[in-house]
Amino acid sequence: MQPFGLSFARILGTTALGLTLALPGLARAQAPAPATASNTFDSVKSRGQLVCGVNTGLAGFAQPDSQGVWRGFDVDYCKAIAAAIYGDASKVRYVPTTAQVRFTALQSAEIDVLSRNTTWTLSRDTSLGLDFAATTFYDGQGFMVKASLGVKSAKELDGATICVQPGTTTEQNLTDWARSSKIKFTPVVIERLEELVSAYVAGRCDAYTTDVSGLAATRSAQPKPGDHLILPEVISKEPLAIGVRQGDARFADIVRWTHFLLLSAEEFGVTAANVDKMANDPRPEVKRMFSKDGGLGPMLGLPELWAVNVIKAVGNYGEVFDRNLKPIGIQRGPNALWTNGGLQYSPPFR
Repeated sequence: MQPFGLSFARILGTTALGLTLALPGLARAQAPAPATASNTFDSVKSRGQLVCGVNTGLAGFAQPDSQGVWRGFDVDYCKAIAAAIYGDASKVRYVPTTAQVRFTALQSAEIDVLSRNTTWTLSRDTSLGLDFAATTFYDGQGFMVKASLGVKSAKELDGATICVQPGTTTEQNLTDWARSSKIKFTPVVIERLEELVSAYVAGRCDAYTTDVSGLAATRSAQPKPGDHLILPEVISKEPLAIGVRQGDARFADIVRWTHFLLLSAEEFGVTAANVDKMANDPRPEVKRMFSKDGGLGPMLGLPELWAVNVIKAVGNYGEVFDRNLKPIGIQRGPNALWTNGGLQYSPPFR
């Protein structure tokens, strides 16, 4: 194993044992939710377009392709919500948001919904004027190093420089883990994800820490992914959830049940290819979801065939996962359905 060195002259912060960090986002905790929060659904319907906050660029989750078309797991959730409301998944405007501005964008109604690898925490749920509608991806924080460094475990990172984004749960988790593990480190704190990854690749820090899914996305985008090793330790729980403004139960219900629909569709074998046939399925719950006389759509303020529109647009949860995350090496793990030993589970459609 090579010795760690402070190769980045302009390193922000100090060692973990002496570092004090505020909970992410609390600096904006005093900003109240806008008075129009309860009218989001009406505003979205009348506008004819959903405004969706996404990442600035994270492979597999949200990233424009070479033609400028946004694609990814979180992007497909934006499309699914639009399909539920309008019957048209293309009626979305994507707003790239950094970790620092994402909550302000939602509070100020710059965006209608935040679909951007964001961890559901108590402080965020109670102090930022937002609610989390559903956990779309269960994750955990890890570390990535260059294979040439010779490090095989996070326990070997004592004395390392570690790249981390500010305004994230990652920053606090890193400090907590280092303190409890009696490991000292020097943080390299950079806000923009692209610049942070560049710093890691350039060797300005020994390790890069974020959600394991984010590490996998970053590794997959490198010219030689095999040159980078994701260490085995997972140091936190990171339930990544979709955010909406507080005081808007109707819109939150639509977002929440759109997620549950994707899960139930996978559970019952409903896909983008066969959804038109499912109105005649003999199973009562499937019939309620996808037939014209199920009665569930109007309860949400949506068209009766909203579920058909959603699945036709993006497929079921498994299809969304496999299309976006499987190619970058992310396995289902805890995101498998409950029937397969995972955590993803939908309440009944009745």
